Amino acid sequence: MSDADDKAIGTANTMRERAGESRAKMWLLLDADRFAVAALLALFVFVSFIVASTVLRPSLQQEIQTTDTIETIFSSMIGVVITGTTLVVTINQLVLSQETGPLGDQRKRMSDAMDYRTYAAELFEEAPPAHPSELLQQLVRTSEQRAAALGRIVAENDDDDELRRQVSEFVESLQGNAEKVDDQLDDAEFGTFEVMTAALNFNYSWKIYQIERMTAEFGESLSDDEDEAFARLQTALSMFGPAREHIKTLYFQWALVDLSQYILYIAVPAIVVAGCMLTFVGAGTFPGTTFGINDIVWVTSAAFTVTTLPFLLFTSYVFRIATAAKRTLAIGPIVLRKPGE
Repeated sequence: MSDADDKAIGTANTMRERAGESRAKMWLLLDADRFAVAALLALFVFVSFIVASTVLRPSLQQEIQTTDTIETIFSSMIGVVITGTTLVVTINQLVLSQETGPLGDQRKRMSDAMDYRTYAAELFEEAPPAHPSELLQQLVRTSEQRAAALGRIVAENDDDDELRRQVSEFVESLQGNAEKVDDQLDDAEFGTFEVMTAALNFNYSWKIYQIERMTAEFGESLSDDEDEAFARLQTALSMFGPAREHIKTLYFQWALVDLSQYILYIAVPAIVVAGCMLTFVGAGTFPGTTFGINDIVWVTSAAFTVTTLPFLLFTSYVFRIATAAKRTLAIGPIVLRKPGE
């Protein structure tokens, strides 16, 4: 085994640390409130429009006086808002269509869910929790307990120093990761991104791979107890994968329903603002200046920003959903990124 593989046995406890991304980027893509992200994007659009309107020549003020710029901009925006809103709602309906179906399909879904809970009950030796965060937390704690048991058993192996070293590093890394995720799942409420953040931080796929690698590499020197301890830990980690994917799917559906509602709420005032600009505002409507900038420029920039809000909110949600989906494309010991990521 190479030195690079040795170093990769233990990994950082959070996805951000493993990916090497900046805190600001991960905050923007995942952690920040989606309305806050949309507001930041709106501020960027507003400021950019103001700057472009005053710096570029001919200026917006000149364009409004000589052409039908306002009519062109806001008549187009009305069509964009209506089309975009319809498209988002349609996508939402397609995603939720899997929730509807004949009785046989619903019975199969119910059967699969109950089968998983049966397996989880055997794993926990008690009824599994119903709340998503508590279920994930119990799976993480079980993995941590079984990792500790593996560490104690392998520590008694006096025949293979390399096995003891690798298992010790592996167990220490898993326990640190599990404790971090356990803390994040405390009181985490489904519907917020807290549950998904914790689930993304627990890189179970890499841990399963390390178990497979170590059992293959040291198979001949493993006792029956050590082999069983590896298998028990692998089972616990394998149960985490389907749970995370199911909860991720539920979160995506939840988020898309919220997004559809919010876009419909925002689309109505956006269309009203665009209609008012189209109907009532012209070159002489706002003749004054504020901070050295013509008032018509302020008004046009603000109105344009309002009409882009449905798209900006959609963008803020896609940032999060796409990033989370990319980080969880594979299930099981298939690692799409470098070991440290």
